[in-house]
Amino acid sequence: MLYYIWKYLSVRFSLPGAGVLEYVSVRAIIAIIVSLVISVWFGNFFINMMKRRKISETQRDAKTDPFNVNKKGVPTMGGIIIIVSILVPCLLIGKLHNIYMILMIVTTLILGGIGLADDYIKTFKKRKDGLNGWYKIFGQVLLGLIVGLTLRFSPQVVMNETVETRIEDNKEIVIKSPDVKSTRTTIPFFKNHNLNYADIFSFMGEPYKYWAGWIFFVIMTVIVVAAVSNGSNLNDGMDGMAAGNSAIIGLGIGVLAYLSSNAVLSGYLDIMYIPGSEEVAVFLASFVGALIGFLWFNSFPAQIFMGDTGSLTIGGIIAVSAIIIHKELLLPIMCGIFLVESCSVIIQKAYYKAGKKKGLHQRVWKRTPIHDHFRTSMEQVLAADPSSTVMYKGPKNLYHEVKITLRFWIVTILLVTFAILTLKIR
Repeated sequence: MLYYIWKYLSVRFSLPGAGVLEYVSVRAIIAIIVSLVISVWFGNFFINMMKRRKISETQRDAKTDPFNVNKKGVPTMGGIIIIVSILVPCLLIGKLHNIYMILMIVTTLILGGIGLADDYIKTFKKRKDGLNGWYKIFGQVLLGLIVGLTLRFSPQVVMNETVETRIEDNKEIVIKSPDVKSTRTTIPFFKNHNLNYADIFSFMGEPYKYWAGWIFFVIMTVIVVAAVSNGSNLNDGMDGMAAGNSAIIGLGIGVLAYLSSNAVLSGYLDIMYIPGSEEVAVFLASFVGALIGFLWFNSFPAQIFMGDTGSLTIGGIIAVSAIIIHKELLLPIMCGIFLVESCSVIIQKAYYKAGKKKGLHQRVWKRTPIHDHFRTSMEQVLAADPSSTVMYKGPKNLYHEVKITLRFWIVTILLVTFAILTLKIR
C-alpha cells in the first residue's frame, strides 16, 4: 500500500525522494528490517500470550534428550509470528498487482492454514498425530496446481531466455530475446544450462510436446512443493534448526531472484531474464528478516516452537519462489539438508519394515530424522526396544543440539554458495 501512495506522490507532486521505493534494493532492505522488527516485537507479545493461556506442545518428552534438556511447557504455533512478519512488510511495500507477489502470499496463507490446523489438533484436541496426512497432501497438491496453472495461463508470466548487453556511443544497450512462455529451467554445471521440459517429449511432435511439457511442469511443481515443505517439516526438530537453514536458503534464492529480475545482470551471468521477479526478491527479504527475528526466541533454549504452522509454510515458500524463477532443479543442492533428512526417514522405515518381516528389529541409524541420530545414545535405543540392532552407531560421544544445529547451518551455507556458483561453473 505504501508503494502505491509514494508512487502517487512522486508522479502527482514530484515530491523529492518519493520515487525511492521504485528501487528493488531499497524495498528489499526495508522489508528485511521491518519484518525483523515485527518478528521480535510481535514474537514477545505472542509468547507471553501463549504462556498466560498455558498453550504448549504437550508431546515433548525430555527423556529423549541425553542432556536432560526440558522442553515441556514451551509454547508452539510460533509459525504465526513468521507469517505475520512476512505478510505485513509485503502488503506495505510490495507491488500487490504483481502475479509473483500474489502467488507468494497465496502460498503463505494456504500452507500456513494447513500447518495451523495441524497444530491446533495436536495442542487443543490432544491428538498426537495431528491433521490427517492425506489432508496435508491434498493441500500441497492443491497449492502446486494453483502455482503451476497460474504460471502457465497468467499473461504476466513471461521470460527471456537470452539477454545481451553492449556499449554503443557510451550507452549501454540491452538486447533481449522475445518475451515467451516457456517450460525451460536452469540446470547446473552444463554449458547449455537451460533444460526445456517440452524437449523431453519431442517424440510426440508439434504441438503435443508443448502441452506435454506444461503438464510435466505442473506435475513437477506439485512434487517440488510437497517435497520441500515436508523436508522443512522434518528438519524442524531442534532449536533454531529449521529457521536458520531456511533463512540461509531464502537468502540464496533471493539473490537469484534479484539477478533474474535485472536484465543486465542476467545477461552477464547468462541466465533467464524474468520480468517482475524482483517482487520475489522483496518477498524473500521479508522472509529472511522474519526468520532471523524468530531466531531471537527460537534459538537454544527455545522460548517457542514454530510448529507445523511455520515449518510447512517456510518449505512451501522456498519451493514456490524457486519454481517462479525457474531454478527448481537447484533445490536438491540448496536444500541438501532437507533432502538428507527426508531420505533418512524413508530409508529407516523401509529397512525396519524389511527386517520386521524376518522377525528382526533392525535400524540404519539410532533415530531419524538424521539430526536426532547424533544426540541419541544406544542406551536410549535399547531401553525402548532391547532387541534393536543399529547398522551405523556413529560417534561414541553424543553432540549437544546446539553443535548439531550450527554444523547443519554451516553445511547449508556451503550448499547454497555452491548452488549459486554453479551459474558460472559450466
